[in-house]
Amino acid sequence: MALIQMTYLSMALLRTVEVQVILPVDKMNLAGGGEQGKKYKTLYLLHGLLGSNIDWISGTCIQRWAEAKNLAVVMPSGENSFYFDHALPNSAYGTFVGRELPAMMRKTFPLSDKREDTFIGGLSMGGYGALRNGLKYSDTFSHIIALSGAVHIFEEKGAGLFGGLACFGDMKEAEKTDLNPKIAFEKAKARNRVPKIYMSCGLEDNLLAANRKMKEFLEEQGAELTYVEAAGGHDWDFWNSQIHEALEWLPLETESMGINSGHVTE
Repeated sequence: MALIQMTYLSMALLRTVEVQVILPVDKMNLAGGGEQGKKYKTLYLLHGLLGSNIDWISGTCIQRWAEAKNLAVVMPSGENSFYFDHALPNSAYGTFVGRELPAMMRKTFPLSDKREDTFIGGLSMGGYGALRNGLKYSDTFSHIIALSGAVHIFEEKGAGLFGGLACFGDMKEAEKTDLNPKIAFEKAKARNRVPKIYMSCGLEDNLLAANRKMKEFLEEQGAELTYVEAAGGHDWDFWNSQIHEALEWLPLETESMGINSGHVTE
């Protein structure tokens, strides 16, 4: 499994950005080599508030599971942006995630350019970002994974953790736009382009009530939704277990381990 840390100049953010990429191009089998000319299905995986692009690598077994499924995983840094285009210049995080990043990754690596092979997921702030951007850019993404999604933000009365919601500006006005996943869903539905959705939340998570409300809305709207509640809180133990379940839900290849450290046999 190739683990790549790359930088490139983002036009959406007008600065150099860092991206972690898991790429199974070096996967070996017992016959001695990997597949030639393969175009990989791809999951764009977003971190949470106060996080970075290394979080998923350090907090979960995503690298091992992606290799087994022949899945490429792209993990950008979204800072504390909530992954949407801000009013400030050089802060088009939604455009970055939904358009620019997939185009750049496909130009750089052997990734499929098919919508049905392109997925987006995230946890907490990244769960909100995956849900909102998966719906807004539904021509890019066919499946959405939202783990412990911060779908409560339009119910907040204050600015949130460390002023984290201040980037939305006037929350009442923002709620009327596609920054609200409900509005984003309605627009995707009008285009007849709604991705399949996997949502999960821990039973001990403070965001559980808000996720249940979002589940009810999506079901009422006829979304193709898989919703899971399981023991756990807002932590890496829960996200590690649930990203494994979400990978099982995605339309991926049958699991097959390649030859690597700890899996070499005579």
